[in-house]
Amino acid sequence: MPLPTFHSLTPADLKPSEWHPFMVGAVAPRPVAFASTIDAEGGVNLSPYSFFNAFSSNPPILVFSPANRVRDNSQKHTLQNIREVPEVVINICDFAMVEQMSLASTEYEKGINEFTKAGLTELASEQVRPPRVAEAPAAFECIVEQVIELGQNNGAGNLVICRVVRAHFRYDILLPNATGIDPFKLDAVARLGGDWYCRANGTSLFEVPKPNRHIGIGIDQLPDFMRNSDVLTGNELGRLANIEQNALPTPAEIEAFKTEPMVAYILNKYHDDISELKKQLLLLGRQLLAEGRLVEAWKALLVG
Repeated sequence: MPLPTFHSLTPADLKPSEWHPFMVGAVAPRPVAFASTIDAEGGVNLSPYSFFNAFSSNPPILVFSPANRVRDNSQKHTLQNIREVPEVVINICDFAMVEQMSLASTEYEKGINEFTKAGLTELASEQVRPPRVAEAPAAFECIVEQVIELGQNNGAGNLVICRVVRAHFRYDILLPNATGIDPFKLDAVARLGGDWYCRANGTSLFEVPKPNRHIGIGIDQLPDFMRNSDVLTGNELGRLANIEQNALPTPAEIEAFKTEPMVAYILNKYHDDISELKKQLLLLGRQLLAEGRLVEAWKALLVG
């Protein structure tokens, strides 16, 4: 398979407004920090930021970045408020409130309460002064530990390092026995470029077994016919390679697999066409991988 060609850019050669859509379009999807803050007089502000993520669980640290506006290099009210009152609630947005969250990003004048404009409900926090969003499925009350300015130019970020002191999770999004968050019930949204968002639910969710549970053999240890196959994708090779050496099927297990109805059918139908036989076994292996039957996929691939 030929390697792709690329459109390569040097950020310093472009205007901020020209570079911005490439970066935020490619670094995606990004979770959204729906941040509520207050100023020294108690005025409330609510605004979403997609330069956001979790960076530590102990201590519990969230970081988001209200970047200077690309248009005129002005700073967001959120950043101004945090400098006056170093506290923030980071609310998590689900699909049910994405339009209201987007509306809150409107550049209203200082003193305008976006809770009111977006039709959202203020709920008193327990350990910080800014209110949280009652409609949000999760909310993190935070103390602002530090603000790191990344520059003075248009689009420059301001890293707001937040330590979580209290968190709230709606009961209906929890896993059984409250051991964590069910991603299907959370129904989270994330930011892409331009006007685009994505929804983390339904068929968009998929599982990839974590390699840190065991030591996989690696793609370099796959047989050549697998690595050089025109049928198997890189993802499929990765899944095949995420198997421990001692979990690989034995010759006896591979031989016994020949009696499986589909395998027996393929072996019988294509026994005079070795090339097509190998292709059909590769396709069967792909099907078994898609069904999560890793060891059986290995058997199908090795049986020929």
